[in-house]
Amino acid sequence: MFGGLMMLVFWGLVIFLIVVAVRRFTNGNSAPKQPDALDILRDRFAKGEIDEEEFQKRKSTLES
Repeated sequence: MFGGLMMLVFWGLVIFLIVVAVRRFTNGNSAPKQPDALDILRDRFAKGEIDEEEFQKRKSTLES
């Protein structure tokens, strides 16, 4: 009887540790960070899609 109880405790502990490990390694990694509007604006300026005047105008609008 005692051996069966210990086996149940052992497997319960193993399952618990697996669940904790999976949650720890997958926490926050499931969804990539979405760029905000200012990041997109900087990217467009770096690619040359907009000029510096347009960049400054839109940047001031976003920051206000």
